[in-house]
Amino acid sequence: MLNIPQVLAQELSLKPFQVQNALDLFAEGATIPFVARYRKERTGEMNEVQLRDLAERYTYLTELEARKTTILDAIAASGKLTDELQAKIETCLQKTELEDLYLPYRPKRRTKATIAREKGLEPLAELIKSLNTKNVALVSLDKEATKFLSEEVKTVADALSGAGDILAEEVSEKANLRAYVRDYLIHNGVFKSQIKKEYLEGTTKFETYRNFSVSVQDIAPHNLLALLRGENEKILALELAFDETEVLSNIAAQEIKTKVPEIREFYHQMLKDAFNRLMKASLIGEVITQKKAEADIESIKTFETNLRELLLSPPAGMKPTLAIDPGFRTGCKVAVLDETGKFLDYQAVFPHASANERSQATKTIKRLIEEYKIELIAIGNGTASRETDEFVSEVLQTVEQKPIKVIVNESGASIYSASKVAITEFPDLDITVRGAISIGRRLQDPLAELVKIDPKSIGVGQYQHDVDQKLLKKKLDEIVESCVNYVGVDLNTASKELLNFVSGISPTVANNIVTYRNQNGAFKSRQQLLKVTKLGPKAFEQAAGFLRIRGGKNPLDNTAVHPESYSVVEAIAADINISPVQITQVAQKLKSISLKKYVTATIGEPTLRDIISELEKPGRDPRAEFKYATFREGIKEITDLQIGMELEGIITNVANFGAFVDIGIHENGLVHISQLSNHFVSDPKQVVKVGQIVRVKVLDINEKQKRISLSMKAVKVQRGEE
Repeated sequence: MLNIPQVLAQELSLKPFQVQNALDLFAEGATIPFVARYRKERTGEMNEVQLRDLAERYTYLTELEARKTTILDAIAASGKLTDELQAKIETCLQKTELEDLYLPYRPKRRTKATIAREKGLEPLAELIKSLNTKNVALVSLDKEATKFLSEEVKTVADALSGAGDILAEEVSEKANLRAYVRDYLIHNGVFKSQIKKEYLEGTTKFETYRNFSVSVQDIAPHNLLALLRGENEKILALELAFDETEVLSNIAAQEIKTKVPEIREFYHQMLKDAFNRLMKASLIGEVITQKKAEADIESIKTFETNLRELLLSPPAGMKPTLAIDPGFRTGCKVAVLDETGKFLDYQAVFPHASANERSQATKTIKRLIEEYKIELIAIGNGTASRETDEFVSEVLQTVEQKPIKVIVNESGASIYSASKVAITEFPDLDITVRGAISIGRRLQDPLAELVKIDPKSIGVGQYQHDVDQKLLKKKLDEIVESCVNYVGVDLNTASKELLNFVSGISPTVANNIVTYRNQNGAFKSRQQLLKVTKLGPKAFEQAAGFLRIRGGKNPLDNTAVHPESYSVVEAIAADINISPVQITQVAQKLKSISLKKYVTATIGEPTLRDIISELEKPGRDPRAEFKYATFREGIKEITDLQIGMELEGIITNVANFGAFVDIGIHENGLVHISQLSNHFVSDPKQVVKVGQIVRVKVLDINEKQKRISLSMKAVKVQRGEE
C-alpha cells in the first residue's frame, strides 16, 4: 500500500518532517489556523493554504487506501486476485483508476453477458478470443457455434450473439480502454447546445446558448454550469459530440489482433456493440461529472475569494451608528447602535411620503444624531436607497458635527432578520428593525455581523446553487474560520456566532462563553476562560491566542501573543529593564533585540518574529483602512444613466467572466473581463476584488433587461489601487 506521508511530500513539494509534523498536529486535534500561527517551527512555516491542501489530499488518500482494502478483499474472496492486479491496485493514486480496475470484478445485476454464460456460451466466447490472437488459415465460426446449440440456444446466430455479449462486457470493463475513451472525450469532445423549439428567441435567460459550441477541454466553468442548469430546466438540449468513428477505429486497433476476415468482422461488430451499449453513455456521464466537479471547484474558489474580501472589508469602527433600512411606502426603519453595536433606539420615518412627513423625519433624524452623538450613518442599498441618501444629506446640512454617511450593501440582511439567530438576539423586535440593526453593524464591523448569515445569501457567489453543496459549505466555513482567526475576536463583545468560528471553540463552548460573560461580567484575563464550562486545556490552547481582551489586567491579552509565550515576553522585558505591562509601549527598543537569545526547544525564531511584530503594534487590526464610495448625485435609476458617463462604484461580486459594480442604483453594472484593464486579463480576481472602489464608464444600457455594461478601461486612477 501507499506510504501516504511520502506521497504527500512528493506531490505537494514539502519536506517529510513538514508533512509528518502537520499530520501529527491534526491528529492531536489542532486546527489549521492554530497550526499556521503558533506551530511554525514544527511545520517549517507552512501557511494555511498549504495546510488545507495537505489535509484535503491526506483525507483523499486515506479514503483511497480504505477503498483499496475493501476491493482487494472482495476480489480475493472471488479467487480472481493475481499478483499483477494486486500491484496495480496498491499503487494507484486516483479513485477513478481504482474503480476502473475493480469494474470487471464488481458484483453485477443480471446482464446480457450473465444470461449468455448461464446458457453455457462462455467457452465459445473464450474460443473466439483465443482465435483473435492466432492467424489460423481457415476458421468457421458458424461451425464452432453449432457445438453450443441447445434447448436455450436454438440457432448459430443466437450462439454467436451470446458469445459477443460476453466479450463486449469484458471489453467494456477494460481499464485501459475506458481511460483512452475518457481522455479522448476530454481532449477532443465538444459541448453543443440548442434552445428547444418551443422557446422563442429572447424569451429565456439562456440566449447565449441557443446555438452554442465549445470544446470540452476549453469550456469555462460558468458556461458549463449554465448549460447544465439549462438542461435541468428543460430549456436546453445538451450533447457531448465527438468522432465516434475515430474512437471505434482506435479501440479496434488495440483489440483486434488477427488477420482472419471472419474473426475481424465478428470483433468489429462486437466492439461497436460494446462501445455503443456499454461504454458510450457511462463514459460521457463520467466526463461531464468530472468537468462539473472541476467547474464546481473553480466557482467555489471564486466564491471563497469574494467572501474573504467581503469578510475582511475595512471596518468603519465601533462608533455610535445610525442605521437606516430605506423604503418608500413602508417608510425608513431607523435603528440607533452604540459603539459596541448594542441596540439603543428605533424610529420609523417617512421622508418620501409628503412634505409634512419629510419635515417630521428631518426633525427625528437630527434629534437622534445629536442625542446619541452619532458618528456613522449606514444606509441600506435597497429600494429608495438613493432617495434616502439625498434626504440624509439634507438633514446633515443642519447638523454641526456631521457623521460619516455610507451606503451599505444589505445583501442577506432580510434573511438574517428572519433567522433563529436574529429572533434569539432580538425576540421583541420587528423583522424590519432587525434588518436595520444588521445594516448598521456590518458598517461598524463587517466580519462580526456577516458571520451570522449563510454565506450563500450574501450575494458574492457564482452559480452557488448549482455546485456541490457539501463542498461549498465546507469551503465557505473554512474561509469564515480563516478570516475570524486572522483578525482576532474581542472576547467581551463577540456574539456566540462569531466565537463559534474561533479555533478550538465548539458551538456549545461558544454559548457557554457568552453565558459566563453575562453572569460574571467582562473577562479580565484570558486565564478566566478556563472557568468556562467545557472549555478545557486543549480548547484553551487552540483558542486563547485568537481572543482579545481590551483593558484587561495583562496588556498581552489584547495581542496575538499566545499565553504559552508570555514567559518569553517577560524575559525580553527584564532584559530591556521594563515592566512586562509596559512591553507593548516600547517598539523602538524591541527592534534592537537579538532573537536567538530567546530560542527554546518549543519556541523558535519564526514565533519570536511574530511576537516582536505584534508587540510593535499591539491590538492592531490587520484589515485595511476604511474607505467608502461617493455615488454621483442625481443618479437614482437606470433611466438616469447615459452612455459615456463616468461614475464611482464599489465592486460587489467577481465572477470568472467579469465584475459586478454597485454604481448607486438598484441594478449592478457588469464590467466584462475584456473591459477590466487595458492589458489582457485571464482571471478577474487578479485585477479586482469585492469591496474595491473603482471608476467606471457606461458602455451600454439595456433598460428592458435591466443590464448595464461598464468599462474600467481608460478611466481615472482607481481609488482601490492607490
